[in-house]
Amino acid sequence: MAALSSSSLFFSSKTTSPISNLLIPPSLHRFSLPSSSSSFSSLSSSTSSSLFTYSLRTSRRSSLQGFTVKASGEKKNVLIVNTNSGGHAVIGFYFAKELLSAGHGVTIMTVGDESSDKMKKTPFTRFSEIVSGGGKTVWGNPADVANVVGGDTFDVVLDNNGKDLDTVRPVVDWAKSSGVKQFLFISSAGIYKSTEEPPHVEGDAVKADAGHVLVEKYLAETFGNWASFRPQYMIGSGNNKDCEEWFFDRIVRDRAVPIPGSGMQLTNISHVRDLSSMLTSAVTNPEAACCNIFNCVSDRAVTLDGMAKLCAAAAGKTVEIVHYDPKAIGVDAKKAFPFRNMHFYAEPRAAKDILGWESKTNLPEDLKERFEEYVKIGRDKKEMKFELDDKILEALKTPVAA
Repeated sequence: MAALSSSSLFFSSKTTSPISNLLIPPSLHRFSLPSSSSSFSSLSSSTSSSLFTYSLRTSRRSSLQGFTVKASGEKKNVLIVNTNSGGHAVIGFYFAKELLSAGHGVTIMTVGDESSDKMKKTPFTRFSEIVSGGGKTVWGNPADVANVVGGDTFDVVLDNNGKDLDTVRPVVDWAKSSGVKQFLFISSAGIYKSTEEPPHVEGDAVKADAGHVLVEKYLAETFGNWASFRPQYMIGSGNNKDCEEWFFDRIVRDRAVPIPGSGMQLTNISHVRDLSSMLTSAVTNPEAACCNIFNCVSDRAVTLDGMAKLCAAAAGKTVEIVHYDPKAIGVDAKKAFPFRNMHFYAEPRAAKDILGWESKTNLPEDLKERFEEYVKIGRDKKEMKFELDDKILEALKTPVAA
């Protein structure tokens, strides 16, 4: 295997500017990278960002110059409204465990029914770890949250479920009426408009009609102490949405890894413990976190080719990467590849400057850990079909592994 080039694998911008520098328009403290995919510039830009953009220049953050963050030692009771599907469920799981280890009270309310098939997947199959740690697990409809939690009272609520205002509003309204002091919301970095100047930083233009954005706007208008967190891709034990596994599946079977475009597109892949620790920082520093938006990501980027090479290194294998144009071959890149076919990279500047948070994600080492679990559960021996891969490889005249 060729030596790994750090320039092809990672991109890092270690910003250590004081809080006052955050008040400078984002365009004045960026670096610029060329778009590596035509789809990067073709995303919808018809929605005017002036309708709704939480800018660092206009948020409550502007009053924090010279502010000294004091972490609260108060033990709190936290309700986590957790999604029952997709990759985000693992955020609530890790957050619950971290809070419990710090002595906080935790109830994790999962959407749906405890007996559903969805609960047969991780992280739900590991909820006994929450209970054994002193936490409580319940199931139900977020619109009926008051009845689901009974007479329990909470200091903090995290909504890690809703993607639109209709889903989140009942939880927000209940939290406000029941005296909850702080409301946290898991949004998405996918709401940023495309830019020719990555990375995305807090205050960049967003798609004003996106569901997550409307929730953030409602929180700003109705809740006294709130904060929103925008994650991207994540890895970690208990995740039930493929990320690194997609690469491992091909690498261990000596198959070529098809990557759309040049393979130099930047993205951000964070260990879920980083996302959890950022949320915990907001709970312990509620005054600082109040009324702010945080990119909930690690502080390094990785190229798409770099991800394939790092996964191969973690598995102790070599990897053959082939690049293709999805349109020319006639495949949907969203179905054929687990990441966006464009630069999709955000930085956690607000969390570092305001909460004093630090990223602990170490992708090469994290992937070694993830590969050990991949083998432990026997996925490396599982029979799999790669029909879309085969279509791509045949169009490229690349041999398909038997």
